[in-house]
Amino acid sequence: MESINIKDVARICGVGVSTVSRAINNHPDINPETKDMIMQVVKEHNYIPNNSARNLKRTDSKAIAVLIKGISNPFFSKMIRIFEKEIHKKKYSFIMQHVDAGEDEVDVALELIKEKKPRGIVFLGGFFSHSKEKLEQLAVPFVLSTIGMTDSLEESPFYSWVSVDDFAESYKMTDYLCKLGHKRILILAATKDDESIGRLRLEGYRKALKDNGIELDEALCVFSGVGRDCYTMDYGFMAMSRILEEKKTDFTAVYAISDSIAIGACKAITEYGMKIPEDYSVAGFDGLDIAHYYNPTLTTIRQPVEEMAEATIKILFDVVSNHADHQKRVFKAELMEGESTRNVK
Repeated sequence: MESINIKDVARICGVGVSTVSRAINNHPDINPETKDMIMQVVKEHNYIPNNSARNLKRTDSKAIAVLIKGISNPFFSKMIRIFEKEIHKKKYSFIMQHVDAGEDEVDVALELIKEKKPRGIVFLGGFFSHSKEKLEQLAVPFVLSTIGMTDSLEESPFYSWVSVDDFAESYKMTDYLCKLGHKRILILAATKDDESIGRLRLEGYRKALKDNGIELDEALCVFSGVGRDCYTMDYGFMAMSRILEEKKTDFTAVYAISDSIAIGACKAITEYGMKIPEDYSVAGFDGLDIAHYYNPTLTTIRQPVEEMAEATIKILFDVVSNHADHQKRVFKAELMEGESTRNVK
């Protein structure tokens, strides 16, 4: 019989690699039925864990791990390059671990700690609504970066985070569109159950409408499907294409919660034979390089990505090497006016 690896077992069972690893290692934090299913597949396919490889990995302890949820989001590319450069400057090795949309990042981190024993961890992107008890299982310092400033994160003294104020910056962009005279602003949001950045940016949009005397129309709130990576051009293109085809909703402006979504939406609008900003104004969030080179240039919220990445690593090494207190850093973003929006007063 052809040999299989742990990824094959995960695929057959329809679970994440970290779940398979927990089952094989008799970890208590796993559903018994799921564990039985995994062990049955392991038995049927004669899967043998590579213990020698595992033991070899455990010897590498001078390392920093970066766990990325939403790896297709180009906003993270520059941050990852800075992380790698700064980590190598400190003579540490760099471990990058992708976390699938359906995986629990803390579970993945626990397995990583067991396997490779990093000195510290950066959680980059994704949702983060774990309990204090769950987070206390992590035996190494960690920093939450660009995850969103929810109340639970803001109040906790047990870990560090780095972000912009997603609520305030989203409010700023929506208020800007309102001041241009737009009263029907469609938002391309994340999933309905998003409890992190997506929720904060949606709440900023809603509050800005209210403060400008504009009644919220729920039909103008468009959400991504559950389980898909929503910070993508593909989501923006598909969602906007559907909206234009259905012709159910009138609007004059589109606010996308990321530049990637905005650029996808722009492509759908132009393919439909409409013009930006003559027919629709379009605005994004993040400040990607492509926003400046796109035609028309995109109005966006530019996050100080370099400063945020450098601060993330500095804080982590302060805690790891100097046993410093955990820190909270909130960076100011900048509204960059492009050619994709216009005054309709």
